[in-house]
Amino acid sequence: MGAHASADFTPDPPRADLDRNGNPMAAAKSSNTNWFVIGVSAAVVVVLAVLAFVVVLLNNQATDPGTAPSSDIVNQETGAISFGSGEDEIDTYVDFMCPICGQFEDAYGEQLQTAAANDEITLNIHPISILDRASQGTEFSTRAANSMYCVATEAPDSALDYFNLLFANQPEENTTGLTDDQLIDLATQAGADAAAECITDGTYSRFVAARTDETPVDPATGRFGTPTVAINGDRIDNADIQTEFSKILG
Repeated sequence: MGAHASADFTPDPPRADLDRNGNPMAAAKSSNTNWFVIGVSAAVVVVLAVLAFVVVLLNNQATDPGTAPSSDIVNQETGAISFGSGEDEIDTYVDFMCPICGQFEDAYGEQLQTAAANDEITLNIHPISILDRASQGTEFSTRAANSMYCVATEAPDSALDYFNLLFANQPEENTTGLTDDQLIDLATQAGADAAAECITDGTYSRFVAARTDETPVDPATGRFGTPTVAINGDRIDNADIQTEFSKILG
């Protein structure tokens, strides 16, 4: 037989999915393991991102001041419901379940409101809530303060009458307080029946909580209570109220 020329033979390069021993399964296993690790890592990142979002959302909700009342007589920044336009400003911070607040209104309420009506002072009333714990779980203090803002928003001309009715019908501490329906009845008596839905919905409850936290504190204790009184921006001790009022009101 004749001789045949031998052809050069160049082996195929190793396939990308083969290991150095030519075992495709080993490479596949390695590839699968890598993708599994990457997938788990990505899932962890997603979970952490979701948790971070939830934490931020909950924090925002906890500090959200809520809907602010829109009314010519309500200061949305301070929560003051204002009457009169006198140069001297008197701010009172009251909880509608606070018995000492009721005594304060009995002693000074008419005098303050008359001075405000005559524009001798500007009377700024701050409805706050510190006694929800004293209403057997009904949160009367918050609901009453909310209702005050509802009336100030829906029927500003009736706000002061409603304020007086709340104290005239003030419940005792450690009772359930007035129901929403009873608050609505008082609002209707004051000429503010338009406030009914707002009272039922608790529209300004978060706003009440936010403004409560801004009540001026007693420098001696670092805490606040009701009633709290400030004159021209300066908090005064309750023991000095009569003396300081006489300087302005006579």
